[in-house]
Amino acid sequence: MELEGGERAKQHHHQQQPNTTFSSSAASSMKPINKGKAIAQYNADAGLMAEFEQSAVSGKSFNYSKSVIYAPQSVPEEKITAYLSRIQRGGLIQPFGCMIAIEEPTFRIIGYSENCFELLGLCLDSEDECKRLKGLIGIDARSLFTPASVASLTKAAASREISMLNPIWVYSRSTQKPFYAILHRIDVGIVIDLEPARLGDPALSLAGAVQSQKLAVRAIARLQSLPAGDIGVLCDTVVEDVQKLTGYDRVMVYKFHDDDHGEVVSEIRRSDLEPYLGLHYPASDIPQAARFLFKQNRVRMICDCHVNPAKVIQSDELKQPLCLVNSTLRSPHECHTQYMANMGSIASLAMAVVINGNDSSKLWGLVVCHHTSPRYVPFPRRYACEFLMQAFGLQLYMELQLASQLTEKKILRTQTLLCDMLLRDAPLGIVTQSPNIMDLVKCDGAALYYREKCWLLGVTPTESQVKDIAEWLLSTHGDSTGLSTDSLADAGYPGAALLGDAVCGMATARITSKDFLFWFRSHTAKEVKWGGAKHQPEDKDDGGRMHPRSSFNVFLEVVKSRSLPWEIPEINAIHSLQLIMRDSFQEMHSGSKVFVYAQQNDTDIQGVDELSSVAFEMVRLIETATAPIFGVDTAGLINGWNAKIAELTGLQAGEAMGKSLVNEIVHEDSRKVTENILRRALQGEEDKNVELKLKNFGLHRQNSVVYIVVNACTSRDYTNDVLGVCFVGQDITSEKVVMDKFIRLQGDYRAIIQSLNPLIPPIFASDENACCSEWNAAMENLTGWSRSKVIGKVLPGEIFGGLCQLKGQDTLTKFMIMLYQGITGHDTEKFPFGFSGRKGNFVEVFLTTNKRTDAEGNIIGCFCFLQVIVPDLDQAHKGNKQEDEEFFTKLKQLVYMRQEMKNPLNGIRFTHKLLETTGISENQKQFLETSDACERQILAIIDDMNLGSIEGGSMELRMEEFILGNVLDAVVSQVMILVRERNLQLVHEIPEEIKTLSLYGDQIRLQLVLSDFLLNVIHHAPPSGWVEISISPGLKLIQDGNEFIRLQFRMTHPSKGLPSTLIQDMFEGGNQWTTQEGLGLNLSRKLLNKMNGQVRYVREHNKCYFLVDLEIQTRKGRQKASQPE
Repeated sequence: MELEGGERAKQHHHQQQPNTTFSSSAASSMKPINKGKAIAQYNADAGLMAEFEQSAVSGKSFNYSKSVIYAPQSVPEEKITAYLSRIQRGGLIQPFGCMIAIEEPTFRIIGYSENCFELLGLCLDSEDECKRLKGLIGIDARSLFTPASVASLTKAAASREISMLNPIWVYSRSTQKPFYAILHRIDVGIVIDLEPARLGDPALSLAGAVQSQKLAVRAIARLQSLPAGDIGVLCDTVVEDVQKLTGYDRVMVYKFHDDDHGEVVSEIRRSDLEPYLGLHYPASDIPQAARFLFKQNRVRMICDCHVNPAKVIQSDELKQPLCLVNSTLRSPHECHTQYMANMGSIASLAMAVVINGNDSSKLWGLVVCHHTSPRYVPFPRRYACEFLMQAFGLQLYMELQLASQLTEKKILRTQTLLCDMLLRDAPLGIVTQSPNIMDLVKCDGAALYYREKCWLLGVTPTESQVKDIAEWLLSTHGDSTGLSTDSLADAGYPGAALLGDAVCGMATARITSKDFLFWFRSHTAKEVKWGGAKHQPEDKDDGGRMHPRSSFNVFLEVVKSRSLPWEIPEINAIHSLQLIMRDSFQEMHSGSKVFVYAQQNDTDIQGVDELSSVAFEMVRLIETATAPIFGVDTAGLINGWNAKIAELTGLQAGEAMGKSLVNEIVHEDSRKVTENILRRALQGEEDKNVELKLKNFGLHRQNSVVYIVVNACTSRDYTNDVLGVCFVGQDITSEKVVMDKFIRLQGDYRAIIQSLNPLIPPIFASDENACCSEWNAAMENLTGWSRSKVIGKVLPGEIFGGLCQLKGQDTLTKFMIMLYQGITGHDTEKFPFGFSGRKGNFVEVFLTTNKRTDAEGNIIGCFCFLQVIVPDLDQAHKGNKQEDEEFFTKLKQLVYMRQEMKNPLNGIRFTHKLLETTGISENQKQFLETSDACERQILAIIDDMNLGSIEGGSMELRMEEFILGNVLDAVVSQVMILVRERNLQLVHEIPEEIKTLSLYGDQIRLQLVLSDFLLNVIHHAPPSGWVEISISPGLKLIQDGNEFIRLQFRMTHPSKGLPSTLIQDMFEGGNQWTTQEGLGLNLSRKLLNKMNGQVRYVREHNKCYFLVDLEIQTRKGRQKASQPE
C-alpha cells in the first residue's frame, strides 16, 4: 500500500527488531516515540530512494521486494539530507494547478511554477525575454488578479491564522477565470496554491462551500449515532460516507499497528476491483517522512499519476528550495507514482486520522481513496472531508478508550477467577480448571513449569523443549523475573529453529526461583487473511515490481518466524498474576493462605477506602456548596437537599426529605426527562448537562419555576451496589427566562439583542452560510471584539479560531459540528466551549443553539447563547490584571535568582573538586559523590527554566552512564533533614544487586523526579510515623539491539495521603494548578513520561503510595549494541 513520502523501504527482517521484554510492573499506556527506531527507518528509506533513483539513471530494473527485504542499514549523511530535501523541497508540483510564493508584506513574487503563464493567461514577448527576466520573479503578485481578489488576498495575508480562511476565491486579471487560492506560511513568506475552479461550481459561492460542510455534518451525525463498542462499524461507516462525498472507486481505512506496519481494516470498492481488505504491508510502505507530512498536511490529493510535474522557479536570493510540505499541489515522488500505476490507481486522496491524547497526538492511520481514472475533488469538498476526519478521530479516540476499559475489565474478571482457583488448588488450578491461564491473554498455547514438571495447554513446545526454555531463561536471563518476545529466534533462544512456525512468540513469568508460567503464540501469518493474497498467474513480475501483492509478500517475509507482539495490557495482566502467585507461594511455605486472599481483594479494599473518602467529601460538599445539589434513593425519593437548592426552590431540607422527585418536585414539563435520567442513572448510565424545570415553593417568588442544568451521578455502596442518584446542578433561571422570551419574539429583536441589561446573556447569530449576522453588546464585553469587526466574518475559523483563539483543533472541530447542526435545524444545549478574548483572557462557557426561521418557517441560520461559567467577569478581569503584575514581579525575581545562584554554586563545585584531590576515605568519597549529584541537580533545575520545553515534551535528555545506587543516595540525602524534623522512620532496604545496576539515561532528571515524589510523601506522612522506599526489578526488554530493564519504585506512607487537589494538579495541571507543589509534581510527571516512565498514586486501607514505573536502558545492553556484528 505504498504511499509517497520517502517512498519505499524497510529494514530487512534481520533489521526488524524483536519486541522482547524482560518483565516488570505495569507498563505505560502511551508509548513514547522510539527515536532510534525512527532514525533507523529514515536511514533505510533514504538508501532505498537513492537506489530507486540510481536505477533510473543506470537503466537497471529496481526490484521492489528484494530492496525492501535487504534495505541498507546505514547511509551517508548527505543521502539522508538529500532524501528529506527531495520530499519536502522537491521543486515540483502537480500541474492541475499553479503556485506562486510571495514575500510578506510586499506581495513581491519570490517563486512560481512554470505553468502559471498558461493557467493565469499570462505571456511575455518571447521565451528568451522570459528567461532573461526570470519570468515573474520580483513583480507584485497583486497585479495578476482582479481588484476584488486583491482585497481578499490582502485581508487573508494580514490574518494571524491564515489557513483558517482557505479557500479564497480569486479571478485572474487576464482571463477572468476563477481559482481556489489556498494560502499557507513558510519560512520565507507565503505560498499561494491556485486550483482552477469551474464558473458553474456551486462551491465558488460561500453557500456552496457551506453546503459541503453540511454534508460532512450529516456524516458526522451518523458516526455519533452509532452504538458504542464497535470500531469496525465506525470504520465501515466512514468509508461509506467518504465515498459519497468524493465519488472514488475505492475507499479504505488503513490502521498503523504498534510496530508501524499497516493493515486495511475497512473497505468499500467498485465490484470489479480486487479486494484489499485484510491486506498487511510493511512499515516502509508509508515511511517516516510521509507520516510526518501527514501530521502537517492532513489531506493529500494526487489527480493523475501519469502526468508530468511542473517545475518551480524561484529567486536566486533564496538559500534553499521552497518548502512545499503544506502545499496542496506538491508533486509525488516517481517511485510512488510508479506504484500507483502498477496497481491500476490513477488518482488518489489520502487523509490522516489523528487521535489526541492528554499530552500528545498520534497518527492512528489513514483513510485512502483510489480511482482508476484521473480525478479532481475541489478544495471545499476536500476540506469537508478533513472536517469529517477530525470528527472521526474524536469518535475513534472514545472508542479506543472504551475498548481499553473493556479489555481491562475482562482481564480483571479472569484474574479474579484465577485467584479463586489458587485459593482452592495452588498452583495447578490455573491449568487444570476452567477458565485457565490461556483465557488471561490472547495466545495459542500455555504451560506451567513447576518442580521440574510440565502442564501443557493448546499449541506449545514439547515437555522437554519447555524444560530447555526454562533452563535457558535461568542461565541467560537469571536476573530477570520474566520475558516477553514476538520472536524467540531474535531473542537468542538456541532451539528456536526446532520449534518451527507453531511457536514463535513467548511471554513468561517466573513464579518461584526455578518455576515459570508460559504463554505461546504462533507466527503472524497464521493470523493474517487477505482476500487478494492469491497469486494471479498473469502477474509474473509480482516478486519484483511495486504492487500491493508485493507489499503483502514482503510483510510476510519480514514477520516470518515472528508472532503478533504482546500488548501492554497483556504484559500488565501477566505481571499481576505473577505477583499474586509469588505471594501465594510465600504463604504456602509459611502455612497460611490468608494473605493471598488479602492480595486478591486489594482492589476491593482500595475501592472501599476511596468510596469512604468520596462519601465524606460529598457530605461536606453538599452542606457547603454554592451549587444546587440533591439526591434521591432507588425509589426516587429525596434523601439529600443542600442549602442552595433550598434557597432556589423555597423548599427547606426538612420539607423536601421523602418527597418524590418526579411527582412532587419537578415541573410536569420535565417529568419524562427526569424519569429517563433517573432510570439510566440507576442502571449506571450517567447523563450530563440535562436541563430540568423545578417547581418554585417560595412565598415571594418572582418566577413560578426554577431552571437548573444537572449532572446525574450514580451513588453506590462499598460492594458497588446502586444506592440512588446524586444531582449536581447550576441555576440558569434568569438566563432561561430571557432566552425563552427572545426565542418566542416574533417582531423586531434588535432592542433586546443590543440591550445592556445584565440579564441579557452574550448572544451571536449565524446566517445559513456560517457567517456572523448578530453580535450583541454582551458578546462585545465578553470577547473584546466590536460588532463591526465580526459581522459578516465566518464564525468557525475566522472569528472563533482567528480573532478568538481556541485551545486546539479538536475544539474548533466540535464547535463546527455544533454550529452546523444548529444551521441545519438541530438545536443543541449546554455545549462546553472555551476561547480567548482579545486581551488574552480565557473564557469558559456553555453554548446553546436554536434555529432561526423566516416568516414562512424556512431555516435561515441559528442563534447562539453563551452562559458564562465564571459568574463575575469584571472581578475576574481585575484579578487577571493584578495576577499579571504579580507574575512579572515574580518573573524578575526568578531571573535574578537564576543568575545569582550560579556563582556560589560554582564556588561549592570548585571546592568539591579540590577536596577530591586530597586524601579522603571511601566513605568521604561517597559523600562527595552524593553532594556532587545534588549540585548537578540544582544546575539542571536552573538550566531547565524553560518550562514550555518540559510541558511540550521537546526537551532533550542528557544521557550518561550511572549506577542506580548513586541516584538513590542523592535522593535520600535531600529528604533526611525533613525526616529528622518530623521524627519519621525512613525504611529503604534496597538489595545490593539493585543498587549496583549500571544504567544509561538522564541521571540528574531521574534524581530530580524521584526526590520530588519522595519529598511529597514525607511531607504528608504523619509525624513520628514511617516512610518506605522499595524497588522491584521487572522484565528486561531487547529493542533495536539495546537492552532495557523495567523498574518499579514504590514510596509508601501511612495516613489518608496527599490532598486530592495536589493529585489533580499532578495529572491535569496546565494553567490550572493551585499550588507550587502541584506544579512541581505535574512537571515531574511530564519529565518521567519523557524518560519512558509513568507514575500513579494509589490509596489503600491505612496507607498510600506513589508507584513509579520506569523502562531504562542498561549499560550492559548499550555495550552489546555498540559491538560490531
